[in-house]
Amino acid sequence: MTIIAAIVAILLPPLGVFLVRGLGRDFWIAIVLTLIFFLPGLLFAWFVIFGGSTERLAGAFSRG
Repeated sequence: MTIIAAIVAILLPPLGVFLVRGLGRDFWIAIVLTLIFFLPGLLFAWFVIFGGSTERLAGAFSRG
């Protein structure tokens, strides 16, 4: 599923994120980044698809 999501993310990054994580916070972040400019949305989608955790990042910033 990861390879399919990565290929789909090249064409439409939010859809690739949706295939891996569903309709959650990561999906909406991917939509906003893709609307701003395509490349940040693509990079974020690959980050999420290949095992990046936005939960871990959110926890690191909220402890401060």
